[in-house]
Amino acid sequence: MSWFSKPKQKLVSQKRELPGDMWDRCAGCGEILYSGRLEESFHVCPNCGHHFRITAESYEALLLDGGGLEVLYDQTLRSADPLGFVDSKRYVDRVQQAEKRGGDQDAIRTGRGRIAGRDVHLGTMDFRFIGGSMGSVVGEKIRRLADRSLAARTPLVIISASGGARMQEGILSLMQMGKTAAALEQLSDAAIPYLSVLTNPTTGGVTASYAMLGDVILAEPGALIGFAGPRVIKETIRQDLPEGFQTAEFLEEHGMIDRIVPRARLRGAVSTLLDHMC
Repeated sequence: MSWFSKPKQKLVSQKRELPGDMWDRCAGCGEILYSGRLEESFHVCPNCGHHFRITAESYEALLLDGGGLEVLYDQTLRSADPLGFVDSKRYVDRVQQAEKRGGDQDAIRTGRGRIAGRDVHLGTMDFRFIGGSMGSVVGEKIRRLADRSLAARTPLVIISASGGARMQEGILSLMQMGKTAAALEQLSDAAIPYLSVLTNPTTGGVTASYAMLGDVILAEPGALIGFAGPRVIKETIRQDLPEGFQTAEFLEEHGMIDRIVPRARLRGAVSTLLDHMC
């Protein structure tokens, strides 16, 4: 009866290891999606329509003829540390880490390209760089881009994705709100179109300045758009906030933005508007 004492064999299933970059979980519906299929749909969930956050380079490829900028401006501008800011780590260290994650263009890439054959100046924010925050470099690059649009009389398009002003630069960051607004006012006086595209999220000082100053303001579906966070607003006004508050759909319903445009239709919408406005 040796089989009574025969040691039991432990069956271990072989787990298949799949590369992590092959699959993504949708934040909208929780569905597991194949990355290749997501790329084909412009990183929009085919099940619920949730718009994944994408890079500045991806927006350039989506909008521009030839898939990118013809000229990239102001590549040498870098953030300084005028306040010597230190919290959990030094500001200069945060900038260096952000450059490794999101390139060396700070939180916005600016340049010249073409949309359906029309010359445009394009600024595209990148949330990978310290949450797309607006510091002195972002404000300066936008001002220079607006100056170039004014000199060449070409339309300006800015795609925003930002958590707001960069706290590590203090008042110098807040000064960029007035600086960019003044530059855009010059474009308005010269009747040069400025289109603003809001993506998820667009908040804080960016919303309070150039993001909401477009001649036409477009937004992606479901984008979070606002100045202060819902908790801060609720505590300030001491009232419950409406359902869907600070979403693109809520703002469109209340006249704060002009149109919600799915990502796959963005190039066509911008092209049509520029044809009409120019």
